[in-house]
Amino acid sequence: MSPNLDNFYAVIPAGGVGSRLWPLSRANRPKFLHDIAGTGETLLRSTWLRLVPLCTEQRIMVVTGEAHAGEVCEQLPELGGENIVLERSGRDSSAAIGLAAAILEQRHPGALLGSFAADHLVHSDVRFRRAVREAVGAAEDGYIVTIGIQPVEPSTAFGYIRAGDPLSIAGAPSARAVEAFVEKPSLGTARRYVSSGEYLWNAGMFIAKAARLLEVLAENAPELAAGVREIAAAWDTDQRDAVVERIWPTLDKIAIDYTVAEPAAKQGALAVIPGFFGWDDVGDFASVSRVHLEADSDAAITVIGDADRVVSHDATGLVVNRTDRVIAVAGIPNVVVVDTEDALLVTTCARAQQVKELVAKLRDSSHPEVL
Repeated sequence: MSPNLDNFYAVIPAGGVGSRLWPLSRANRPKFLHDIAGTGETLLRSTWLRLVPLCTEQRIMVVTGEAHAGEVCEQLPELGGENIVLERSGRDSSAAIGLAAAILEQRHPGALLGSFAADHLVHSDVRFRRAVREAVGAAEDGYIVTIGIQPVEPSTAFGYIRAGDPLSIAGAPSARAVEAFVEKPSLGTARRYVSSGEYLWNAGMFIAKAARLLEVLAENAPELAAGVREIAAAWDTDQRDAVVERIWPTLDKIAIDYTVAEPAAKQGALAVIPGFFGWDDVGDFASVSRVHLEADSDAAITVIGDADRVVSHDATGLVVNRTDRVIAVAGIPNVVVVDTEDALLVTTCARAQQVKELVAKLRDSSHPEVL
């Protein structure tokens, strides 16, 4: 039995800085506004196009920061003004997704929502939509649902989901109970997880009835749930600004994994749909390099930008060229060079995760303006 998508609404949280992709990703122009994968579309636009066949343009909501509103609307001209939710400050995913759920429930009682980050890469949109349809089927049955990604390697960059017994849901034949969420593991632990076949990567995709999600949120973060409900009640009135100004800064900054997903798993109320559609959160330059290498396995150096201004000899890796300078690389395996007008990054794929620590040092340096 195919699930009914008439009451399905998509939410795209478009936040975060993407600090591991500095200096390409900046506070005023984070990674979801860039074409990092070289597809011709930004990550945000690709996410939008992936969701439209599931719920039409009128049923997609974007939650983003006030600083990004202009470019979000430019990249998504089909986005209705009533469906962009602007955050005055980042309060993490519980507040962002909780507010979207509360607004949808206020406007459309009985609405079912799916939350999908703006800055992830999916290789097969057809398989992705198939997984979402199953997730909707499980959500109609009362579950909070996540889509877990079939691991392709023992990565330490992601959290893991331990999948349990099949749930025998008519509209979601591959749905399984979630036994546990696990934080980012050590390499040895990740190897055991992948070889066991019982674990999936946590991609932060959640599908649920809006009322059900808010119910679980209220059980575990009652003040936060009450806050987003009060804001939602005023959202489509002339009281919005006053209520947001009073309540939003008081909301706890906490991920939805801790307020909804993990508690639901402990209650036996969380289901997972295994995803086999090829996924990457392009979270650092090593993953960017890998994505481009998969697309062009013959390239020794992957160039994002003007390839005519990059010269290499006996080198492999990634060069991101955002200036008119000629970049020459010799004798360095798996190098990462990112050249922008006001900052230059040189590292390796193996050290790509450490760019976040570099950004922290820059924040405390005499040059915070480059962030």
